[in-house]
Amino acid sequence: MNCRRGEIVLVLFPDSNLRTSKRRPALVAQADQLGSDLPQTIVAMITSNMLRAGVPSMVTVKIGSENAKCSGLLTDSVIMADNLATVRYSEIDRVIGTLPDLTEFEAALRATLAL
Repeated sequence: MNCRRGEIVLVLFPDSNLRTSKRRPALVAQADQLGSDLPQTIVAMITSNMLRAGVPSMVTVKIGSENAKCSGLLTDSVIMADNLATVRYSEIDRVIGTLPDLTEFEAALRATLAL
């Protein structure tokens, strides 16, 4: 399954121990025209743990906001630009929505990577 930057997908996301995984939403962060023939993409983890909100590397998506309307997310969520993973297309279940405005996420990526 090819994905486009800004899509929110359900994916088998690796846990921090790298031995187990959990199915969760994630934002496709990789550029569409990267030029890689590998069947994989880079995604940012999404959590409903709002305790993680409020730092420069996180983007809060509140249900009812403009960004949430197209997202497919069911609860207030935090996109974690500091928790990226490369996942194979075969680990992606489906696209559940999109994040129409990537401005905050791009700023969070810049903060995370000191760009």
